Amino acid sequence: MCFAATGSLLAQESRYFVTYNHHLEDSGDLELGVSSTIGVPRSGQRAYFAPYSEFEYGVTRWRTSELYLESQSTSGDSSLFTGWRLENRFRPLAAEHALNPVLYLEYENINEASRIEKEIVGKTPLDNQSNAELSQAHAHELEAKLILSSDVGHWNVAENLIVERNLTKNEGFEFGYAFGVSRPLITHSSQVICRFCRKNFVAGMEFYGGLGSSLSFGLQETAHYAAPVVSWRVSDHSWIQFSAAAGLTRNSNPLLLRVGYRYEVEDFRKKVAAILGDSHWF
Repeated sequence: MCFAATGSLLAQESRYFVTYNHHLEDSGDLELGVSSTIGVPRSGQRAYFAPYSEFEYGVTRWRTSELYLESQSTSGDSSLFTGWRLENRFRPLAAEHALNPVLYLEYENINEASRIEKEIVGKTPLDNQSNAELSQAHAHELEAKLILSSDVGHWNVAENLIVERNLTKNEGFEFGYAFGVSRPLITHSSQVICRFCRKNFVAGMEFYGGLGSSLSFGLQETAHYAAPVVSWRVSDHSWIQFSAAAGLTRNSNPLLLRVGYRYEVEDFRKKVAAILGDSHWF
């Protein structure tokens, strides 16, 4: 029973940094997260540190909304706020199926200094522009994803097809992909209660990259990564994630290091309504 409860909790949390699966936030729950992406550069490029905050809310059983606030700091340059994103994920089928589709739509109000690498789309030419130059180029973008995900035994397999459109300038439709597979380190029952037990860990692998655009489709000048990822539940309501993504092409960073912490507030809607004395305010 102890393992079943832990497994249920792990099934709801994000197992990946880039790839999305079909598990949404429970209705009325709020998840708070802080994550960072560290880009290890090629020769002649600069290392960067890109932290971001996440606020994920279960609006209904079939819809989850999430707000991102992001920033960036480049070695030998400067630090700056790079913008915000608002995403919505919709799951049309409530029951579990062999293949579970989720529709994703995101609006991005960011500048070209953004480095959180939440998705890789289009082409990625290498450049040495400063943060001051990049921050002057603002982008209003719409991003859509078709998320296909399956739970096969204790395994999760997820595929994402990505289309992004810059509303500020004509870059065509940019395409990308993400693929992830993961499972708990152990799947049998355990009566041992500890934080470092294998039952509290989920390990997986992600692959993601760009596929060019409608103006120039293909793999030329695109970035691609292979990334092992580990999730560790450190308490009943919080977990830490780690990932080290290896760049597979010349236009990729040699290494992307990612770390994230998430905390889940169960029944957030009911708790706030109880404080305000109104159960219908949101």
